[in-house]
Amino acid sequence: MSSIRPMIPLLLAAGILLGGNGLQSTLIALRGAQEGFSASDIGLMGTFYFAGFLLGCLAITRIMKAVGHIRAFSALAAIASVGTLLLVLVIDPVMWCAVRLAGGFCFAGLFTIVESWLNSGVSNHDRARVLAIYRMVDIGSVTSAQFLIPIFGAGGFAIFAIMSMMITLSLVPVSLGDRSNPAPPDEVKLDLARVWRISPLGCFGCIAVGVTNSAFRTLSPVYAEQIGMSVADVVTFVSVGIFGGAIIQYPLGYLSDRWDRRRVLLITTCCAMFSALALVFIAGSNPALNFIFIFIFGCFAMPLYSLSAAHSNDRADTGEFVLINAALMLFYSFGAIGGPFAASTAMQYFGPGALFVF
Repeated sequence: MSSIRPMIPLLLAAGILLGGNGLQSTLIALRGAQEGFSASDIGLMGTFYFAGFLLGCLAITRIMKAVGHIRAFSALAAIASVGTLLLVLVIDPVMWCAVRLAGGFCFAGLFTIVESWLNSGVSNHDRARVLAIYRMVDIGSVTSAQFLIPIFGAGGFAIFAIMSMMITLSLVPVSLGDRSNPAPPDEVKLDLARVWRISPLGCFGCIAVGVTNSAFRTLSPVYAEQIGMSVADVVTFVSVGIFGGAIIQYPLGYLSDRWDRRRVLLITTCCAMFSALALVFIAGSNPALNFIFIFIFGCFAMPLYSLSAAHSNDRADTGEFVLINAALMLFYSFGAIGGPFAASTAMQYFGPGALFVF
């Protein structure tokens, strides 16, 4: 695992960045509800975010070719930071949808840069574990950031300023500390058919994960609020689910490095499905049972993207990592565009439990 050492500045930057982005997703749902936005409005904001995500996937390879990894990362992080402040300066559903569209574009590029950077520096033998560490950083940062909401509250300016500061600070490790910057790709054509041929299972897995995880990340605060939880309990509910994914990432990555990845994917998917159904038919509005089952759900739903990505990258040739990771992000966004709006519509008609049936 010595290959991880040159990646530490990149992982540090990713942790700060992802914490700010994860905090924003929860805060938009809570603040939007306080401002009187409907569940459909909040779901539509999630749809706009992932529409921007899709556009970012289409554009990022050209941006990276033109200016390289570090400059692309810096530019996109700066735009995302400005957008965060606009959310509190103009409180309007239309403006928030526009900001989320721009934010999705930026974060799609940032995630592609980070993941292609990581994949270019590791071997197949270590790949799933390195990606699992990245996901642990992701989930751990997002979980920790959630608890800033009870401390600073969802109703003022301070929490938005903190989010902007976090996104801006992610520039520092990348700009000053990293020496592993890979060369810009010589020529990257986003060929989805080619990537699908390389790993149809990985591509389909990313689409399915996009549908389900985008709905969870966008609407789980709304679900928790609608079943009667306090703001502190809402944050705990979201955090427990994310934390569950963090602690199981590395063991699953280690297992899939030594066992058939397809078998690990199948078992993990089934466990995620059964825990989601338990939330609906067993937990009800009981906070303790909801915390238990959302923890189990997070343990198995959150690692699915990493496992799908590792399966696809195993089959990539040298120089194809940017192509593979941009395409997987794009497939993820195909599913994620429809997930939040469809799930929020189901919640309006059938109640909050419809989120996990969906």
